[in-house]
Amino acid sequence: MSTPSRTPSSTPAAALAGALRGRLIVSCQAPPGDPMRETGTLVRLARAAAAGGAAAVRANEPAVVAAIRESVDLPLIGLWKDGDTGVYITPTVRHALALVEAGADVVAADATARPRPDGSTFAALAGAVHAAGALVMADVSTLDEGVAAAAEGADLVSTTLSGYVPGSPRQEGPDLALVAALAGAVDVPVVAEGRIRNPHEAAAALAHGAHSVVVGTAITAPTALTATFVSELAQR
Repeated sequence: MSTPSRTPSSTPAAALAGALRGRLIVSCQAPPGDPMRETGTLVRLARAAAAGGAAAVRANEPAVVAAIRESVDLPLIGLWKDGDTGVYITPTVRHALALVEAGADVVAADATARPRPDGSTFAALAGAVHAAGALVMADVSTLDEGVAAAAEGADLVSTTLSGYVPGSPRQEGPDLALVAALAGAVDVPVVAEGRIRNPHEAAAALAHGAHSVVVGTAITAPTALTATFVSELAQR
């Protein structure tokens, strides 16, 4: 008897898309030197996000990904920030495969037009991650980068790097224009990420065509939030 072919609705990418549609992904990260940058603390943040109804968690570094995987039963988007200039969000195939080994369901990686430090391509990274059994989220800064990433194997495209790459204008709030442009140009889910500060902006991202919304600082960064209050009061 022949094996039935898999329908699109039964693929891992389609299953993930269904789980994330219209829902919140919480980024549980902390910058170097921040008191929150401790694995147990980040695991508790992820558990709190799950208890609050998050659909998925985004986390940095293999050790943290592995610890969250042991504690939280949600789709887990892993990335590995190595450095702070150029392509540093999961910059190489080695970084990507380490995240899969740690338990990431999805590997998020820089998919901008900038050169990768090992001379590889985003397409090669996506192929390696798929071969290892995981999915790929492309972090982009422009429409052209998102279109290229989708063509090169990205299962999701995120606006993570809008405003943080030369040639991508800095904005105070989320880049809703890029969200809308990507939603109209690619056939994979578009994830809105970056400078989403409140539920109103998250809902606006969905209204502009986002499939899902990632929020980090506004939920999981007490140091940054405290500094915002302190700065505002200092101006009075």
